[in-house]
Amino acid sequence: MERTLSIIKPDAVERNLSGAILAMIQEAGLTVKAMKMIQLSKKQAEGFYAVHKERPFFDSLTEFMCSGPVVVSILEGDDAIAKYRALMGATNPANAEEGTIRKKYALDIEKNSVHGSDAPETAAFETKYFFNDLEIVG
Repeated sequence: MERTLSIIKPDAVERNLSGAILAMIQEAGLTVKAMKMIQLSKKQAEGFYAVHKERPFFDSLTEFMCSGPVVVSILEGDDAIAKYRALMGATNPANAEEGTIRKKYALDIEKNSVHGSDAPETAAFETKYFFNDLEIVG
C-alpha cells in the first residue's frame, strides 16, 4: 500500500466540486485516510511549494492557493501516486485525457482543480506538511 497527498484547489472548492472529485477518487479504488478543509496563508503556500521558488509561476501559484479554502487528504492504495496522477490528468487541462479530473473540472493550467504528489519522497513531505500521525486513520 502506498500513500499520496491530494489537494482539491480553491477553484474546485469554490464551485462545490469537492464531493464529485472525492467520488472519482474513491471510484478509482483509492481510500481516504485523512481529510480536512483549510485556508492556507501565503507563508504556508510558499512553504508547501518551496521546491518551485525559482520558477516564474511561484508567486501566482502561491497567491492562488491561498485565495480560498482547499480540501487536503491522504489517499491510500496500490500504486496510489501513479493511480492518482493518472486520474488527475495532465497539468494543462487542454492536454488531459477524457475521464480525468482536470479534463472534467479544470478551468486552466493554474486553476486545474487538484494537486497530487509526484513521487514517494514528495508524498512523504507533503502528507507530513498537512497531517500529524493522530489525524491519519489506519
